[in-house]
Amino acid sequence: MGECHVEGLNSPPVRSVEEMVGQFQLELSAALPGWKERLKRDPDQLEALEREVHATFSRGADLLAVGLVAVVMKEAAFDQACERTRDNFAYPLERGRPRSRKVRMLGGLVLWITSWYCAARRGPGRTTAGKLPGVYVELAQFGFGKGCTPGLQSKVSRQAALCPSFQFTQQELKRDGVDLDCKTIRRIASQCGEGLLHLRMHELLLFREGRLPAGNELAGHRVSVQIDGGRSRIRGDLQEARPVREATDADGLPCENVPGRSRKRPRQTFAADWREPKLLTIFVHDEHGRMVKRSQATMDGTFQGPDAVAELVAMHLHRLGAAQARSITFAADGGVWIWERIPAIVRLAKLEGVPIHEVLDCCHAAHHITLALAALGLNEKERMPLYRGHRTLLRNGQWRRVVEELTGIAEDEPEDSKVWTEIAYLRKHGEAGRLKYPTFRSLGVPLGSGAIESCIRRVVNLRLKGNSIYWREEGAEAMLQIRAQVLTNRWDERLAALHQLQSNDGRTDWIWQPQDMSSHAEAAAPK
Repeated sequence: MGECHVEGLNSPPVRSVEEMVGQFQLELSAALPGWKERLKRDPDQLEALEREVHATFSRGADLLAVGLVAVVMKEAAFDQACERTRDNFAYPLERGRPRSRKVRMLGGLVLWITSWYCAARRGPGRTTAGKLPGVYVELAQFGFGKGCTPGLQSKVSRQAALCPSFQFTQQELKRDGVDLDCKTIRRIASQCGEGLLHLRMHELLLFREGRLPAGNELAGHRVSVQIDGGRSRIRGDLQEARPVREATDADGLPCENVPGRSRKRPRQTFAADWREPKLLTIFVHDEHGRMVKRSQATMDGTFQGPDAVAELVAMHLHRLGAAQARSITFAADGGVWIWERIPAIVRLAKLEGVPIHEVLDCCHAAHHITLALAALGLNEKERMPLYRGHRTLLRNGQWRRVVEELTGIAEDEPEDSKVWTEIAYLRKHGEAGRLKYPTFRSLGVPLGSGAIESCIRRVVNLRLKGNSIYWREEGAEAMLQIRAQVLTNRWDERLAALHQLQSNDGRTDWIWQPQDMSSHAEAAAPK
């Protein structure tokens, strides 16, 4: 049976809620006269006093929560739930032994809690397969993180996702009475993000096995799916910094005014590469192709490549009940990696009975007219009237006429001219039925992919991309996942699902091997 201690591990255990309420009342009574005198002497101190009062009541809320936890842990039903967790865990557990853990609460209070720790059961030869983690069975019932309550984990992770850096997160949390160092904030956010990624992988594996239940969120609605890629800097391993020889003149003396002569050279450095996270968004649109107000979009993304994001699209469409949708529109730019994976998405998500529309973003299509005219060497005065005319034709669905007229203008161009690449681009998407803009308007289908462009800006550019910002791939993937759930207002929903999973599975692995989703692989497969 677990115990809670507030004033240190050697202090008496908490016995009741009333005990904690009484302790807070004593602390409040002692602080009240001082608050009165401070405000009398200087009414301008109200802002600072207000924050101090809130911090004090946050401690009171923590004391009350400790009392509630202590009382629940003494209940026989709670012990039975712990036994069920131990018996029905995803992998065998040992009987366990009591351990004490230091836990920080939402209001900043530090709690020492004693819980049964059950390690993963060892197999023959006293080895644990894959070094599976153990579990604190009592703490798992409440959804505790490592060293923090679920409330603190949620607050720190959300703040880390919304602030531009972990340093700003630390400042904002401190103003709210939660004094944590940057290392702790990073650890809590990373653990939460890894948990959400493990939840995603768990659902994906269930989807592959045909055991993921289909919802009804998208049933009867017009659904839009948009996919694209962003950019972020991923750092490599630390390595020895190469010495930089100081610039000298003909006499071998140091040159004057050499930039950075006085700057201290780092002993270690790392290489950073640009990587493209692939993002997706799924939302409901109205009869005019606009996102329905007060509806919740779904956003997700990964650094694991186009096959991985395509499989995630199929999984989310199934999970949200897209098989019962009124129609599904795939809108994107001209990325080949997107369009060649749509047939596999439709097949995996079992969408064969739903009307499917493929739309090339109208602005991207018009941009390729600009590129074609620029390849012809026309100046701006000659190019703009032609561009406006062809853009109007394209929007009216007359892509064949656009291709014919551009071909006629470029008939004297050499075969390796870039204009033929742009003409082939328009012809390919036109023949695939992605440029039927008048038809799409009549069906109420979105003509652009602005939603995913906005997602890339809000999810990636405003947090994962910037000057002197470098990420480890696992850290960037975790932050991308947290930010996607926060910005779509699905945070509480996903965190509840995570706590339910963690009460039955302590693993945090999240990398999976995506299946080949390209149409080329499917065409090459034996029938």
